[in-house]
Amino acid sequence: MIQITQFRNKCIGCNACVEAAPYRWAISRKDGKCTLVGAKSVKEIYTINVPDLEWEDNLKAAEACPVKIIHIKKL
Repeated sequence: MIQITQFRNKCIGCNACVEAAPYRWAISRKDGKCTLVGAKSVKEIYTINVPDLEWEDNLKAAEACPVKIIHIKKL
C-alpha cells in the first residue's frame, strides 16, 4: 500500500501528473488545478491510500511536478 499526498493550494496546473498517471490525476475545470482522484481533503491537503501497483506512475508524477507538491510513501 502507498500513500499519495498533494498540497493542492500550491498547484500551478501544469498537467505533468495527469500525463504520468491519468487514472489518478485530473485537471479541474473549476480552477485549472490538478486534482488527486478519489482523495480526501483537509485544508487543501489531499491524501489517498492506493495499491502498490500505482507506485511507479505516481512516483513519475511526483518527480515531474515543477512545484514539488506531490509526495508518495510506502505504508
